[in-house]
Amino acid sequence: MTNGNDGLRFALAQIDTCVGDLDGNGEKVLEFTRRAVSDDATVIVFPEMTLTGYPIEDLAFRATFRNAAWDKANSLALRLKAEGLGQAFVIVGTVGTDDERRLPRNRMVVLHDGVVWAGYDKHFLPNYGVFDEFRIFTSGERSLVLDIDGFRIGVAICEDIWQDGGPVAELGRQDIDVLLTINGSPYEAGKGHVRHELGARRASELHAPLIYLNQVGGQDDLVFDGGSFVIGQDGKMLERSPQFVEDLSFWNLRHDADSQGMSTVVPELGTDEEMYRACVLGLGDYMRKNHFEGVCVGLSGGIDSALVATMAADACGGEHVWGISMPSRYSSQGSRDDARLLADNLGANYRTETIERVFDTFQEQLHLESVAEENIQARIRGVIVMSYSNSKGLLALAPGNKSELACGYSTIYGDAVGGYAPIKDLLKTKVWDLARWRNGYAEAHDEPVPIPVSSIEKAPSAELRPGQRDSDSLPEYALLDQVLEAYIELAHGRADLLADGFDERTVDTVMRLVDRAEWKRRQYPLGPKVTSLAFGRDRRLPVTNAFRE
Repeated sequence: MTNGNDGLRFALAQIDTCVGDLDGNGEKVLEFTRRAVSDDATVIVFPEMTLTGYPIEDLAFRATFRNAAWDKANSLALRLKAEGLGQAFVIVGTVGTDDERRLPRNRMVVLHDGVVWAGYDKHFLPNYGVFDEFRIFTSGERSLVLDIDGFRIGVAICEDIWQDGGPVAELGRQDIDVLLTINGSPYEAGKGHVRHELGARRASELHAPLIYLNQVGGQDDLVFDGGSFVIGQDGKMLERSPQFVEDLSFWNLRHDADSQGMSTVVPELGTDEEMYRACVLGLGDYMRKNHFEGVCVGLSGGIDSALVATMAADACGGEHVWGISMPSRYSSQGSRDDARLLADNLGANYRTETIERVFDTFQEQLHLESVAEENIQARIRGVIVMSYSNSKGLLALAPGNKSELACGYSTIYGDAVGGYAPIKDLLKTKVWDLARWRNGYAEAHDEPVPIPVSSIEKAPSAELRPGQRDSDSLPEYALLDQVLEAYIELAHGRADLLADGFDERTVDTVMRLVDRAEWKRRQYPLGPKVTSLAFGRDRRLPVTNAFRE
């Protein structure tokens, strides 16, 4: 490793970790460190809680887990030295233990020369949205500056730079050359610009560039998008890593603040592409980390199942997707044709399982009418999907979108069955946007267009009775989604919604549907968070709730 006129060379190791996989995460640190050192890097930076994966939630309370994580940090330091990599400063995240109270801490450690050379504990513990760290960890009390080859490196962990005061304010009095922060910042649409603005502000306050190293990958219902970056004290982007993929990038810190080096700055993605890739990564990592090699999904010929199947094909390959058409007497020929065409376009396995005889058997015994008759069709389909899942070892996908989930417009134990719901945080209008984006991407890259145009353009229908349309039960989606966004993501009450300009009938209808469906949402499969407020971790309301204003 050489510095010389190039200053101090950093490697930004944006990796995908798995919670609890200490061995696998440790091997990945070794792999990326070897590559970084071969490119003359001195400081190799990994994400928040690298060794344990993130978030570890209540695993943190297990002393056996904390001890194993600490043993892994020590053994990794020894192995790095044994491989001739001990001269590097390898910065990783892990879980530590408060020496006095024996409680868990969110910790950064520096591995160097065969030992854990330095450590730092996160100060600010977020307790909002998807985060629950204040309940899990105890706070650090001191700042830390690393002196490496004549450079002073201030360090922080994620939330520490989002809050005024604390370690960042302290570092501002210590004449640092760079602020290095390791992060586990989940994706949501538009968050990249917020991070960049924060980074520029902190760099300006400290009169030093800022390195923001973020995790990438899916972990249950969270997706980490990477997008690591280095930003100068003048707000200039000096390095930006790609989103949604592992990456190893380099940047050189120089003593002359006015001549900081430039590195690769990848172009930013558009919002639709970001959200699409987030859903695919979330699904793909959920499959890989939980050892599923394929998926099954009911194909109705509609837009939701078409987008879900396309995402699945992008995540694991069309040959690992099982699309099941389950027509009834109410299924149109156009829908059947669209389902088959989609499967052909994706190279997916395709099966037809007609539900008519099973439906007749139920009716002979139960004599169901109205909604009960409609729902039994969906539940028969749910049984078939789960039968494929069980018999073939496939992950069953639920195709519901956020608009349907919000309003309870799905059949519990029917189309709501499954182990993962890739589009559960996408409003219906956004589903159409992403379908059009995916087809447009295929056209731009001279690839086959996956989603039949008729699936995008036709009026949405569950096809559970003659001539049925979603608009029979719900406001038109263009209006519905506006109300849902205000009611759910902005937390507007009835008076607020009326002040927003929505008519009283629509407001009362939507509020009633959303409030009455909370019990259904509690039983819905998990899926990737891609908006600022997703059902589940972000929004926690009582099922039994009489407040209607």
